[in-house]
Amino acid sequence: MLIWFVVLYLLVSISIGLIAATRVKNTKDYAVAGRHLPLPVVMATVFATWFGAEAVFGVSATFVQEGLRGVVADPFGSSLCLVIAGFFFATQLYKLNIITLGDFYRMRYNRTVEVLTTLAIVVSYLGWVAAQIKALGLIFNMITQGAVSQEAGMILGTAIVLTYTTFGGMLSVAILDFVQMTVIIGGLLYIGYIVSGMTGGVAPVIDHARAAGKLEFFPPLDIWQWVGFLGAWMTMMLGSIPQQDVFQRITSAKSAKVAIWGSVLGASVYFCFTFVPMFIAYAATIIDPAFFNGLIAEDSQRVLPTLVLQHTPLLAQVIFFGAVLSAIMSCSSATLLAPSISFAENIVRGFLPHLTDRGFLKVMRICLIGFAGCVLFYALNSELSIFGMVESAYKITLAGAFVPLFFGAFWKRANSQGALAAIIGGVSSWILLEVLLGEDSLIPPQMIGLAVSAIGMVVGSLLPQKIGKPGHTEAEYLHRHAAHPHTPAGHAGQSGHLPGH
Repeated sequence: MLIWFVVLYLLVSISIGLIAATRVKNTKDYAVAGRHLPLPVVMATVFATWFGAEAVFGVSATFVQEGLRGVVADPFGSSLCLVIAGFFFATQLYKLNIITLGDFYRMRYNRTVEVLTTLAIVVSYLGWVAAQIKALGLIFNMITQGAVSQEAGMILGTAIVLTYTTFGGMLSVAILDFVQMTVIIGGLLYIGYIVSGMTGGVAPVIDHARAAGKLEFFPPLDIWQWVGFLGAWMTMMLGSIPQQDVFQRITSAKSAKVAIWGSVLGASVYFCFTFVPMFIAYAATIIDPAFFNGLIAEDSQRVLPTLVLQHTPLLAQVIFFGAVLSAIMSCSSATLLAPSISFAENIVRGFLPHLTDRGFLKVMRICLIGFAGCVLFYALNSELSIFGMVESAYKITLAGAFVPLFFGAFWKRANSQGALAAIIGGVSSWILLEVLLGEDSLIPPQMIGLAVSAIGMVVGSLLPQKIGKPGHTEAEYLHRHAAHPHTPAGHAGQSGHLPGH
């Protein structure tokens, strides 16, 4: 019965996505839902994009093992990222009417910076999307009691998400996110209610966690533990800002004000609600300590779904797996779409300048299918945990894409030479330290990469020009695109001024 309910839910979800796809007429509809989403939908899609496999399985499993200190990156860092990004994108980039972050890098600097930062952003999504695919494989394996292997479940999950995302793009994703947010919140709250009845309420679980030291957030007074703690926090908080999915959701809003409040409210709901799966997973160690403590040592990601399968009635199981599938499918579709659009818009378009809008829509869909194949291959061959995949995803954007974005928006003297120095210096120093030291490094390699990137930007921008030209002025930008007023990047500068100029 559980399997059939799950199949029915998946069919309904796919149908909603495909119906929404009939409204996609051009690349703007596909990439940013036509920029007319209202506040409730923006809030829902911001929440649903981030509330995926890592929030349900990864964060809860890490909390059970390491406590609040172990989840400093997510939800603490990720929630702050959404708040910062909401204000930043809405005040600095929304008025430019662009569809990708790569467009900003090209406008502010040059084509080389656009390509390098886009590649960094696309690569960063491999881990994040692979975590969602890995979670789908885990769910299908568990609800079929092993009849579907995790590998086969990953392939099946990828095919399902790819179906409606390929046809409907951001419009399908946004509508499904709004529907699935309701299922996620209602479903997990219901499971929390069922589980609290087994533990004698919420208070005994919190008291038990406090006694076990799981609620201690800040590390002891040790400089290197604090460095690692802040490094994990900042990697997610700052490294997630130059991400296409965050930008895409905020700029899909119908106004800058809606963009800001949609992001802030979505972040607030996300932060509060992430504690629900943490509560449910930790409650398992009270309900059956011997069994679940053993499962934690073996595979902590199975604690939450195993608790539901073994200790709740069929209705609760149906609601739980419907909610979890909603969360993961929303996150998967969003994180598949974002890098694919970036790659198509900021790398492929440069080689096909005369392609029509309809033709470029096909290119976007082809890139989506290709990226899904890469993600599936990575998910099938990676041994990282779901939380580990997500946590490591943002290191490259922190080291290579954050500084050019931030300085480009707020520092008038930032130029192409400084941006290239920031990207090359940040990424190369991060990779070098990862290879030579890895986890033995006292300072997280990505934080050193961030510092080198900032120094490269300042020094490179202040030195006499050696690499390329300074960042484009608004007049140069408008003149350069005057011949192509109907492309997304072609009219981007007409509604506002470039940040930093």
